[in-house]
Amino acid sequence: MKRSHINEILLEGAAFIRSFGYILPPFAHWSVEEMRARDTRILQERGMGWDITDYGQEKFDELGLFLFTTRNGIQADLLSGQGMLYAEKIMISRQNQISPMHRHNIKAEDIINKGGGKLVLELFAANSDGSIDRTGSVTVPVDGQMVTLPAGGLLKLDPGESVTLLPGIWHAFWGEGADVLIAEVSTVNDDNTDNVFEMPIRRFAKVEEDTAPLHLLVSDYGTLLK
Repeated sequence: MKRSHINEILLEGAAFIRSFGYILPPFAHWSVEEMRARDTRILQERGMGWDITDYGQEKFDELGLFLFTTRNGIQADLLSGQGMLYAEKIMISRQNQISPMHRHNIKAEDIINKGGGKLVLELFAANSDGSIDRTGSVTVPVDGQMVTLPAGGLLKLDPGESVTLLPGIWHAFWGEGADVLIAEVSTVNDDNTDNVFEMPIRRFAKVEEDTAPLHLLVSDYGTLLK
């Protein structure tokens, strides 16, 4: 993705988030220079901040996701069973923009439609080897009620509705009718190791530096915060 395109998406996404009355934390607004002048060790360690991805496929409008991680624990706490065991994200899934089929080995997550169109999730259970079970059913908690769907069934969430996805549940999702603001509340999130995709794709975008970044992405921290 070109950096200029990422900058445009950041501005559009931030405005969309504000339109629902959601206020991002102060570090969301730090410039690159401010980031370099501050102690950002916690942000870097925990992958907190902006995350715009096209999954390396160069077609963001069709295959992509806008994310901002507001808080996150660390794997050491999760493994010890005490400390900060949770994470929170705010995301935007554009109308008909697919976040591709994937599952998590460790993370359990609540996916919440906070406003806009319907949030559609395509769901599968996993076989014992972790592969997609394309023949059986899949059961997930939806706002306190267990819902069972056939393999590949579509769960459609209206604003205010949510689903809990436990480790191993395969899922893809997109907005229907309009762009969707999504909240994610989960156990500790590790995007470097805990995403298993059906397709051989990247988790983070490959960035072409055609202009200066408006804000750094979490995937920039290792190279642009040195």
